[in-house]
Amino acid sequence: MQAVVFRGVHLVRAEERARPEVGPGQVLVRVRACGVCGTDRHIYEGEFPAAPGVVLGHEYAGEVVEVGPGIGDLVPGQKVAVDPNIACGICRPCRMGKVHLCENLTALGVNYDGGFAEYSLVPRAQVYPFSGDLDWAEAAMAEPVACCLHGIDLAGIRGGERVLVIGGGAIGQIHAQLAGLSGAGCVALSDPVLRRRELAREMGVDILLDPSTQSLDEMRAALGGGADVVIEAVGSAATAEQSIALAARGGTVIWFGVAAPEARSTVSPYDIYRREITVRGSFVNPFTHERALTLLTGGRLRVGPLITRRIGLDEVPAVLAAPARDDLKVVAIP
Repeated sequence: MQAVVFRGVHLVRAEERARPEVGPGQVLVRVRACGVCGTDRHIYEGEFPAAPGVVLGHEYAGEVVEVGPGIGDLVPGQKVAVDPNIACGICRPCRMGKVHLCENLTALGVNYDGGFAEYSLVPRAQVYPFSGDLDWAEAAMAEPVACCLHGIDLAGIRGGERVLVIGGGAIGQIHAQLAGLSGAGCVALSDPVLRRRELAREMGVDILLDPSTQSLDEMRAALGGGADVVIEAVGSAATAEQSIALAARGGTVIWFGVAAPEARSTVSPYDIYRREITVRGSFVNPFTHERALTLLTGGRLRVGPLITRRIGLDEVPAVLAAPARDDLKVVAIP
């Protein structure tokens, strides 16, 4: 079978590998679609650790080919999406119900072979069956949607609140939709790229902000004095600072975007204190994968317009090596 293998920093290539053999508690999945994530680019650049020789790809969906001994609830041909994050279950965070903060967290596509391949071997606990005619590429979006749902949960949006999403990439567009579904009275999105703002408008966003032409004061005024909830979906020091500046008094800020480990932002402790700003990080997808699939299969969340390019497995290395284009989401179709 064909697979995209990480061999080291700036060394990812498509290779031929033997089809995995299923073992106890495992499911062999014929991968139908796997999304390219920012984490894959970080691995390529050496900014995120991964096991050399591992098959990359952690946002994927496909159909069951074979199940190992001990599995009686799945059958060949069944459609499934994959949650790549595997917790140990025995460390203190796990036993406190915070599996996403597991001290020994591992993942398919990072530590174990993932979805940039024709076939993938997946532990049964990581497999989520679904039904209906959901497009395979859209089904592969279950993982990023699940991560966004966790961010929305942490935001605690109340009916009628003003929500600002900073960043109009795929993640920002998903957050904007989820904010609306959560009862936000007004959803705003900030992005310097016109095409992304136009898409946000088509997806139902109420207020569009251009940080390249509008000052902080002008954006704050457009938000009626600030947003009750601000979701930072870019991952930079500048937008992290901007997210606090654009929060209303008593507001909540979610830092969702993945900043470089060495990035540093300047924050005024007095400002946080005086305006009672809550700042929270949001990491991966604890217990949200099932809900993500429900939203996708039920048509409540639109991710089709976010998939701007579909490629073959042999094209993945070049995509990871090239500078990021204007694509919102690239999906590999094995």
